[in-house]
Amino acid sequence: MSRSVSQVPDRHLRRGARRLAGLAGYLPAALAAALTLVPVVYVVVRSLGADAEALDRAFSARTVDLLVNSVGLAAAVSLTAVVISVPYAWLVTGSDMPGRRFFAATGPLPLVVPSYVGALIMLEALGPKGLAQDVLEGPLGIDRMPDIYGFFGSWLALTLFTYPYVLLLVTAAFKRIDPAMAEAARGLGHGPLAAFVRTTLPQLRPAILAGSLLCALYVLSDFGVVSLMRFDTFTIAIYTAYRSFFDASGAALLALMLIVLSAVLLVFEHKLRGDPRTQSARSARSAGTPVALGRWKFAGFAFCGTVFALAVAVPVGVLGYWLVVGADSDPARSTLGEAVIGSISASGYAALLAVVLALPIAYLAARRPGRAARAIESVATAGFALPGVVVALGLVFFATRFAGAIYQTLILLVLAYVIRFLPQAVGAARSGILRADPTLEEAARGLGHRRWSVFRRITLPLAAPGVAAGAMLVFLTAMKELPATLILKPIGFETLATRIWEAAQTGSYAAAAVPSLILIAISAVALFLGSSERADPGQPRGHD
Repeated sequence: MSRSVSQVPDRHLRRGARRLAGLAGYLPAALAAALTLVPVVYVVVRSLGADAEALDRAFSARTVDLLVNSVGLAAAVSLTAVVISVPYAWLVTGSDMPGRRFFAATGPLPLVVPSYVGALIMLEALGPKGLAQDVLEGPLGIDRMPDIYGFFGSWLALTLFTYPYVLLLVTAAFKRIDPAMAEAARGLGHGPLAAFVRTTLPQLRPAILAGSLLCALYVLSDFGVVSLMRFDTFTIAIYTAYRSFFDASGAALLALMLIVLSAVLLVFEHKLRGDPRTQSARSARSAGTPVALGRWKFAGFAFCGTVFALAVAVPVGVLGYWLVVGADSDPARSTLGEAVIGSISASGYAALLAVVLALPIAYLAARRPGRAARAIESVATAGFALPGVVVALGLVFFATRFAGAIYQTLILLVLAYVIRFLPQAVGAARSGILRADPTLEEAARGLGHRRWSVFRRITLPLAAPGVAAGAMLVFLTAMKELPATLILKPIGFETLATRIWEAAQTGSYAAAAVPSLILIAISAVALFLGSSERADPGQPRGHD
């Protein structure tokens, strides 16, 4: 009897120790996720302290115009991306269109072109006094092209360089759809279009909505395109309020509105997507006969060819033209190596830190799913919905008040990259961990190895492809981030993005050619390396 009584406290102590160890497993993930809340806390605190004058400016008629412009542009770009991507994806996966393998390979390439570089190219190619006017002026006598500034130019540039978000997800969804359903609908007398709408389109809805969400969130956070195209949106107003008038409270109020708008989009997309349990299971697509296009082959080829020309061939051609005509017109070319080193170092540090912070979050999401793990993962991925200018303002607020030693240092810029692009590392690492067989971990635990030892020796090596892909994705997007870099870069620190921006601001488009081509080349390599292991469809992936 005394022996059993003496064992009771021991059992309680051991149970308590196990519970404490279990809770301690959540601590690194919770701390990593908490980093992404810094900008949100800043925006809320600063907004609560706004005076009457700042409130009047924030809730003025101009703010309504900003809301209409931002929402309208996001909706137009997302809708156009869907209109381009759905037929494009079907043509390259389910038809006998000639050249479909080429178009399937080149479809995602616009992702490596920074959107602000794309806007510069659109202005040079299609704008007043641009290359198109030079070509048409002789034979047709056109002495001025239509003005593409404003909504149209912003819509065109953002659509051409963000539609791959939808295309990648819809193409993957097409490959998972069993064509037998559409064939059965055809056998029941439905035409091709009716069969597609009734059987295929509902199965594509999650991918379409996820891709549209990525496009919309990206448009809301864009700064470079709308600035170059002179189209007022929330990001322009926030940046102007902070840099020109130092109206921090007004900038915070506008940023809070933008955060709320992004949150509404996230909720709206989640509601429209519906219950995943009611959707068809994901399975390998059965081998089906490609649909014979017949006389429509040329139309399909022309459609994909036009998209390729506008999104790939024209940008490359214009950059090549700039490179030739401006070979000796850039006095700062001798210091271009500093910008390359700056971009690679800042993005490399960000990729490394993002992976370190993402691993505990991804492990919880993959191995210990539950409310707490889902909440931590949701907080960690919230940074994707925050524009770079908002993240930068939050970190400036934090550094000037609580960490003055890191203000105007590379550390702050790296933290901004990590907050914005941590979701990429989390999604890819989680995907890699899910592919690691958990029975191997259980066997190692049964042999007496501690949890950290099992993770280091078993889980991490098996998940390494996904982790590396996440690092590459963070590196790719951090290289192209513009507004956060402009605000947070230390004095004298240069990146390829800031070098391109400075050339654009002075109208020296030729001077932007070499840094643009270098940035695109590095991004293409990172995209290729990161494509071997992607995050789950719908997982946010940034692109600026």
